Amino acid sequence: MELILKKDVENLGFADDLVNVKNGYGRNFLIPQGHAVLATPSAKKVLAETLKQRAFKEKKVVDEAKKQAEKLNGLEIKITAKTGEGDKLFGSVTNGDLAEALEKEGVSIEKKYIAVAGGTVKRTGQYDATIRFHRDVVSTLTFDVIAEAKPEVKKPKAEAKPEPQPEVSAEVKPEDNSEEN
Repeated sequence: MELILKKDVENLGFADDLVNVKNGYGRNFLIPQGHAVLATPSAKKVLAETLKQRAFKEKKVVDEAKKQAEKLNGLEIKITAKTGEGDKLFGSVTNGDLAEALEKEGVSIEKKYIAVAGGTVKRTGQYDATIRFHRDVVSTLTFDVIAEAKPEVKKPKAEAKPEPQPEVSAEVKPEDNSEEN
């Protein structure tokens, strides 16, 4: 079944792409959800015309996306997280955490356009993430997950006093051996 996508669909294509999918996927999911329309000859002509008109505007958007991607070059992102035993994290570091860290550095990108290699990060170390600014502009970012500094807990020194020992009564009862056969 040939369809024209209205929206970006993960692992299928971007908006205004012409895609071939199985009939059930198209009829039962894509069309009812509003993600696609049937690719009739008239719909294809309309799509071709809109793509021509959009080509000039698209160039400006791609240039802007490339500028955003250039900001990532040389950018060192360090995300601090609480750690437990060894290098394991309490919880995990996800694409949302990376989006917040990028926002602090002046690069605003939605978390849905960030794909962390392996999904979520559960240990300290260096990791890679793929960031999609535009369908034609994809950048790779390396970031570090470091352990949060643990505050030292100082215990107040108590005066050295011997602890009082509980008194033990040593009463022994004599055994009763008066059994007679």
